[in-house]
Formats: sequence, C-alpha cells, structure tokens
Amino acid sequence: MKIAKMSFLFCVILLAYAANNYAQQWTDAQKDVWAGVEKYWAVSASGDAAGFMSYFDDSYMGWSTQSKVPQSKANTSKWVTDDMKSNTTVLYTITPLTIWVKGDFAYVHYTYSQLIKNNESGKKTPSSGIWTDILMKENGKWMLIGDHGGRTSGDKNNIME
Repeated sequence: MKIAKMSFLFCVILLAYAANNYAQQWTDAQKDVWAGVEKYWAVSASGDAAGFMSYFDDSYMGWSTQSKVPQSKANTSKWVTDDMKSNTTVLYTITPLTIWVKGDFAYVHYTYSQLIKNNESGKKTPSSGIWTDILMKENGKWMLIGDHGGRTSGDKNNIME
C-alpha cells in the first residue's frame, strides 16, 4: 500500500513538472506585445470606440470572418462605432497561442470568449473565436496594421455580409 501511494505521488509530481516544463514561456518582447493586445481589448470592452480605433494604424487592412472582403480603418471604424452603440461587453477572456516578434513588427494568434449584451433587448449572447493580429510598434504603442479572424461559435451571420 505504501509503495502504491508513493508511486501515485511520484506520478503526480512528474505530471506537474512536465506540465510546467511544457507550458508556454514568453520572452519580454512577447509579453510586451501581449500587453498591447490586452490594452486594446480592455478599451474595446469599455465601449470607447474612438479609443479602440486609436490602436489602428492608418494603413490598417483587416479581414473579419464576418466580412466578404478586407476592410480599411475607415470602414472598420463605422462598424465598430455602430456595434459599440448597440452592444455592451459584459465580460471577456483572451488567450495567446503564438506571439512572434521581430523588432517593431509582431503577430499574435489568440482565442477569445466574450459575453455581449444587446443594449435594446438586454439579451446576453456568448461568443468565441480566433484572431490573428498583425502589429507595428509606433512611438512605444503596438498598433494594428492588419488582422484576420472572428467568431467561430454559433451563427456567424451579421449585417457586414
């Protein structure tokens, strides 16, 4: 019995070590990029459309899975502003999968989950999806120059199509 308990304890310790050993370890540069992503998600969740759009470079071209074609910063701003008038982010989580950095350029693959409340009906809708953000550092701030992704859960139809 004592050998069985010790074997079990050894396996638990070994698994914990292995899990920690294989966990993603981010460099300082990767952490800096991810902090930038977290900042613009927080601004977006606060409902500040202009503040969120301040993270988009003028050269931005992004392609949401809900759009048939890539969108410029100006067009994206129209959709973002309208969406933030109609909906409120109740909560969200974002999880990085890959962060690549080379000097002042980076891209991030990540997942998101969020709970959105329609301001008119009060209905709360969960959604989740994936994004790849392409970033350029300007004056110490990570700016979106492109992205691709969007909702992968539930009904993907919306008025952007």
